[in-house]
Amino acid sequence: MKASQTPLSRRRLFAGAGSIAAAAAVASVVPMREEPPAAAPSEPQPDRRAGYRLTEHVQRYYQTARV
Repeated sequence: MKASQTPLSRRRLFAGAGSIAAAAAVASVVPMREEPPAAAPSEPQPDRRAGYRLTEHVQRYYQTARV
């Protein structure tokens, strides 16, 4: 150990651990910055009440499921 460094005492160790615990407690209580709301989608959402639709991916499934 160099002469300029002092050995880590028990008191310093517990003081450092207490400071870290206090900082962690504060960080968990402070609210995080909120993200701006996402932009609205440019295409309108399909009406979910429209019922069954035979789309391309459904047709591909039917082709692969044939026995």
